[in-house]
Amino acid sequence: MNNLPFSQACENNRAPILAVLKSAFAHCSRVLEIGSGTGQHGVYFAPELRHLVWQTSDLAEHHSAILAWQHAYPAENLLPPIIVDLREDNWPGDFDAVFSANTAHIVGWPLVEQMFALVGRHLPKGGVFALYGPFNYNGEYTSDSNRTFDHMLRRRNPASGIRDFEQIVATANRHGLMLQHDHAMPANNRLLQFRKLTPE
Repeated sequence: MNNLPFSQACENNRAPILAVLKSAFAHCSRVLEIGSGTGQHGVYFAPELRHLVWQTSDLAEHHSAILAWQHAYPAENLLPPIIVDLREDNWPGDFDAVFSANTAHIVGWPLVEQMFALVGRHLPKGGVFALYGPFNYNGEYTSDSNRTFDHMLRRRNPASGIRDFEQIVATANRHGLMLQHDHAMPANNRLLQFRKLTPE
């Protein structure tokens, strides 16, 4: 990988995520990835989903990493990153799908709510939102490793932490996004697949 910015988590989870996205995004044409991070997911997913355009995005300070990966592994349907800042009420264009991985437990809860508000407002009817990460169910951790991970997150930033599945779904519903599938993923993660059913 020649000194490219690297996330082991991206390498570990990319194949099972792609298996779900091939079905979830089968009829989509433009996907916005919120929080592209190092850019590893985009360079892996885009060549495997050639029927759509994959738009990377993140805060400006992460763009150099994303561009480095895209330069090393270019794909015709993979676009350079744009700025999407959940602290601002903006939306970068027309998309019929959104993907976000490992963001909901990193940003504060108000930004999680803002992400759902933006996605719900701007996705067209029938649009798909795929959210990957760890979640608690009925207020309980699903594994000891998730408990340890959550404690580490909260020590680093009290505003972050693993979110409750029920709260995520309720927030999605308020913005016209209905849960279609709750996919089990390796290492006690999930991929939640929502569909925009009604205008907000």
